[in-house]
Amino acid sequence: MPSSRPSKRKTATAASRGTRRSDAATARLIQAHMSRTYRRIHDVVARIPRGRVMTYGDVAAAAGMPRAARVVGYAMRSLGERVPWQRVIGRRSARLGQVTIKDPLGGARQRQLLEKEGVRFSRSGGVDLEQFGWGAPARASNKRTPRK
Repeated sequence: MPSSRPSKRKTATAASRGTRRSDAATARLIQAHMSRTYRRIHDVVARIPRGRVMTYGDVAAAAGMPRAARVVGYAMRSLGERVPWQRVIGRRSARLGQVTIKDPLGGARQRQLLEKEGVRFSRSGGVDLEQFGWGAPARASNKRTPRK
């Protein structure tokens, strides 16, 4: 004998058809659930203007976490389309950056989005950080200061 109560799935679906959240409300909800670290990374990446890039290490330094480039990579994966993820690239050398996404489709998509914004790539796939880099903090020396 079928139950007269709707299933949980039907109830949830009906509830989701109610009022839709505005973009601002969704953004507030996302912000509330982000860790403090990811929020700092989000805030830095969200400020990168079109046609400019930052390296993972530079984003980490600007967010107050020098030497935490890998954390920025994890955050970019987690934050997804909520930030201009394509503007964060890997560092090839002091003057060159590069797309470091291993997935060929994802790497091609990142390059396509950057080219659409006016970022130019060399024949070898490098991005001139002096021309297209943005807001990179002065790189601190890797030398440790001796203890007293």
